[in-house]
Amino acid sequence: MQNKTINKDISCMDDFDPESLLPDEALAKIFESISAITETESLPIRDALNRVLATDINSEINVPSGRNSAMDGYAINAKDLPKDGVTTLSLIGSSFAGRPFNKSLNTGECVRIMTGAIMPSGSDTVVIQENVNVSGDQISIGNDTKPGDNVRQAGEDLAIGDLVLEKGMRLTPADIGLLASLGFANVDVIRRLKVAFFSTGDELRSVGEVLEDGMIYDSNRYTLYGMLSRLGVDITDMGVVKDDRQLMDEAFKEAAGHVDVLITSGGVSVGEADYVKETLIKHGNVNFWKVAMKPGRPLTFGKLNSTYFFGLPGNPVSVMVTFYQFVQPALRMLSGEKKTNPVIVKVPCISKLKKRPGRVEYQRGVLEQDTAGRMVVRKTGAQGSGILRSMADADCFIILPIDSEDISPGDLVDVQPFNGLI
Repeated sequence: MQNKTINKDISCMDDFDPESLLPDEALAKIFESISAITETESLPIRDALNRVLATDINSEINVPSGRNSAMDGYAINAKDLPKDGVTTLSLIGSSFAGRPFNKSLNTGECVRIMTGAIMPSGSDTVVIQENVNVSGDQISIGNDTKPGDNVRQAGEDLAIGDLVLEKGMRLTPADIGLLASLGFANVDVIRRLKVAFFSTGDELRSVGEVLEDGMIYDSNRYTLYGMLSRLGVDITDMGVVKDDRQLMDEAFKEAAGHVDVLITSGGVSVGEADYVKETLIKHGNVNFWKVAMKPGRPLTFGKLNSTYFFGLPGNPVSVMVTFYQFVQPALRMLSGEKKTNPVIVKVPCISKLKKRPGRVEYQRGVLEQDTAGRMVVRKTGAQGSGILRSMADADCFIILPIDSEDISPGDLVDVQPFNGLI
């Protein structure tokens, strides 16, 4: 009797799949395969918020521009500081920010000075007003001030030529203010990435349509739109593409070479009507298509002409998990942004978590303080990949390594706060 080999497709219910990459391996493959875009544009600094700097920014001025007072008080020459006891100085004028005292101080003289005001010629020290007794046009000071106290030197914060902002930074409101403080009206930034996406599935309906039996509303295009909007990319929503080879073929042709990145949700598993991987092979190439993670194992990465492709799973939570772990880091790298590692903290888990070895799990959690003031994490209820409520209630991922098993209350776990991803 002949021996027969039985081929068994690995299902999403199986925890170990030898063909699946570890998440770190998958992300490394993505980074090895992509190159940042190089096209730039010059924008007024107000329009450059959240854009990626295309060049280093060096200061063209000194900040502060001149020697000035760090406190409200009296500008003096350090030679007039008494070694002990008290000395009296003549008050000959005032210096305000934007209205300097334009004469020189002589021995035995002082000038009333305000924070940010230019130090008068002949002065090198400021005695704070709390340490001064004033009587008419004279002041009395003791020996509680040291030479050079309370004076900021020209260029102390930034000198001409100093590096201020580095290429690859995503500009924040503070960065915009810093550019303004240095007199920059415009700045060179990387052009926006062009990203298109569509959902697949005969069962999907858009919001506002009437649901028939077996139909569901398509939420994935809305979560994708929200996540992409935060990254400041140009977005093209291609709608829903039904499970049809010809329609899928046309959608891929429409996007290939016309956008930087194409993202799909659904149609990447092993179902009879899942045509995404098949179409990608026809028009481009597949780098990998399975990752040892839960949720989100059926994740496809490849390329169509000059367009990078991400085929995400169809379940709503899987879409968000795979986007944050793989697509978002890739988009940031493509945008020319400097590579940064997500924040991971280790805290006690106060929930019991179910886990079998075989896949890295990204369970949804909430970081909070316990009664002792310690940071702890708890899960957000049911963790099914179709339960979008588990993401809406969460503010972090609880990351459980591939070999870990059930987590008991009090066990330390790795937590990835959403604030570190956005």
